[in-house]
Amino acid sequence: MAKILIVDDEPDIIQLIERYAKREGYETKSATDGSEAIEICRNEDFDMIVMDVMMPDTDGFTACKKIHEFKDIPVLMLSARGTEYDKLFGFEVGVDDYVTKPFSPKELMARVNVIVKRNEARKNPSPKPDDNKGNRLSAKGIEVDTLGYNVYIDGEKTDLTSKEYAILVYLMQNRGIVLSRDKILNEVWGYDYFGDDRTVDWQIKLLRSKLGNYRDSIHTIRGVGYKFED
Repeated sequence: MAKILIVDDEPDIIQLIERYAKREGYETKSATDGSEAIEICRNEDFDMIVMDVMMPDTDGFTACKKIHEFKDIPVLMLSARGTEYDKLFGFEVGVDDYVTKPFSPKELMARVNVIVKRNEARKNPSPKPDDNKGNRLSAKGIEVDTLGYNVYIDGEKTDLTSKEYAILVYLMQNRGIVLSRDKILNEVWGYDYFGDDRTVDWQIKLLRSKLGNYRDSIHTIRGVGYKFED
């Protein structure tokens, strides 16, 4: 049974998410601020975290960053603020998804289900037959080890978030093909995305910044989407 940590300073929100999560078969635990969440994660393992941004003591962004220093747990962030800056900052600290309050519990659980399934697949990877050399993808100075979930730029290991990694692999597996934002959303997020498709643009921007001299391998096709070329 997958285990979810729910972090929010509003008891009603925690109870609402717990009720829907248990209907989906998840085990849940809760915390009311970021500091408490950090300490809980030091002692327990979770398949994912649903966490509010604005909380007393330690905010959600800070808690997410600190947790990722010692454990790799996917995080879905909740926030009453839905500005572009807030979302981009969330992705920079390693947030997997971002939901704006007020939210639909059913939509939230759809996102939770996808994140949990993808995290399970990431922890137990299997080689794909279309990968170069069985489980390697390479282009110029970029090399991806799809079994170890590692990315190397000119031989140096580069840390990518799970979304950045998934986008890079999808683009490289379809090099030379123009992929629309909708296709990328459906492939990487795993469902018909309910939000702004600029989410893809934000993630691509962050991914390019980590590809260094090879950032231009990802081409923007104006009005359509993106294409990877050697």
